[in-house]
Amino acid sequence: MPKFCANLTMLYGEHQFLDRFGAAARDGFAAVEYMFPYQFPKEQLVGALKAHRLTQVLHNLPAGDWDGGDRGIAVQPDRKDEFREGVARAVEYATALACHNVNCLVGIPRADDSSDVVRHTVVENLRYAAAVLKKVDVKLLIEPVNDKDIPGFWLTRADQAVSVIEEVGSDNLFLQYDIYHQARMDGELTATFRRLRDRIAHVQVADNPGRNEPGTGEINYRFIFDMLDREGYAGWIGCEYRPAAGTSAGLGWAAAYLGRK
Repeated sequence: MPKFCANLTMLYGEHQFLDRFGAAARDGFAAVEYMFPYQFPKEQLVGALKAHRLTQVLHNLPAGDWDGGDRGIAVQPDRKDEFREGVARAVEYATALACHNVNCLVGIPRADDSSDVVRHTVVENLRYAAAVLKKVDVKLLIEPVNDKDIPGFWLTRADQAVSVIEEVGSDNLFLQYDIYHQARMDGELTATFRRLRDRIAHVQVADNPGRNEPGTGEINYRFIFDMLDREGYAGWIGCEYRPAAGTSAGLGWAAAYLGRK
């Protein structure tokens, strides 16, 4: 049966961040993911996980100045040192949180950087990060993001991500398969998963349009979840969506999976 983790960045927005761990546990989630842990001391996050018996599934590498418009820095040739410092910071948090997946948002390239320079920079940065994270048994993931939600984002399609993975040449670099982003860019949700199954280390879900919970849009998630089960996908599925009318109230779609009545 598919197993789901709560994305605390997008779910439970009515709670302060540290209170979201308890809210997720009360709703039946056994695991959590979120974008960035770095604004909180490691010990505080470890305490929240232990207090609510939760597993930390995934967080992202530092992505630069998010409020200033950065959506990752792996694409920027003059920020390689900053990227490597971010890898070291991610190692500290991932090991403390017992988190075995770290995602890299590659970012938006600058207009004056050539496509060849950008790709070379991304490949070099990912090769470095994959090697460092492998030493502490943490997988590095990359995520294609649709160019409607983040215009200009460099990595937008699953096949592009696979070509980057092949060029990096590491056995510690994987694909984060976000079904919402795949739906917005190319569709072919089931066929793409099956074709790239061996590359995929984590799945995320939201419905389309609206990026709300499964069952609010056009994606047949009952079919998708059954397919993931049939295909033997044993990883976590991150619920990275905007609740349409409150997280707990909108979890009817997940009742059978979370043990809710």
